[in-house]
Amino acid sequence: MKIELLHQPESAIARVSLDSGEELVAQAGVMIAMSGNINASTTLRKGKGGGVMGGLKRMVAGESLFLSVFRSPTDGNTIWLAPKLIGDLLIYEMTGQDLVVQATSYLACSSEVDLDVGFQGFKSLFSGESIFWLTFSGRGLALLASFGGIYEIDVNGEYIVDTGHIVAFERSLNFSIAKASSSLIGSFLGGEGFVCRFKGKGKVYCQTHNPGTFGSTIGSKLPPR
Repeated sequence: MKIELLHQPESAIARVSLDSGEELVAQAGVMIAMSGNINASTTLRKGKGGGVMGGLKRMVAGESLFLSVFRSPTDGNTIWLAPKLIGDLLIYEMTGQDLVVQATSYLACSSEVDLDVGFQGFKSLFSGESIFWLTFSGRGLALLASFGGIYEIDVNGEYIVDTGHIVAFERSLNFSIAKASSSLIGSFLGGEGFVCRFKGKGKVYCQTHNPGTFGSTIGSKLPPR
């Protein structure tokens, strides 16, 4: 499997080349074009993170109940994928480590990657984010989407990120939710609210725009229905 990213960062699209027998598992509704002999189906998947319970957990996390599976019967077939929001894409190679991903950032992965929903604790709920995040494990390629540009931060010690700008982070990092400043009132008056404090060594992937803030800004200007 080979993934090529085009039109980065504001309108990124992925061109995935599949050899014979290779499978791509994707979020429902992200395929925009593909070779005519690729076999497309829907699945709940089996094993870790699969089945009816796995699908229901994905729904709770903000994802679709079913996933799309694209299988190539021959070499040299291609499929084009794009995120639902305007933004960037990231290719992450899974080599046995775990990656924690914001649910709405999952786009696709190779079939060797296990996808499960993990409970991150009520600390995430208090931050205004989902209490469930996706956990990737296994080996293979994962394709992640962001709202706006995406950038990588190498953490070695401690780093603070606004909760609405997190795309994913490596499981080697510990995290906690905290106020942006020492005063709760000061945090909210300053517009920051809660932040995520990472500790340890690993990578954090962030997006330049906050979907929640964008939605609130646009929503307030729309006429009432």
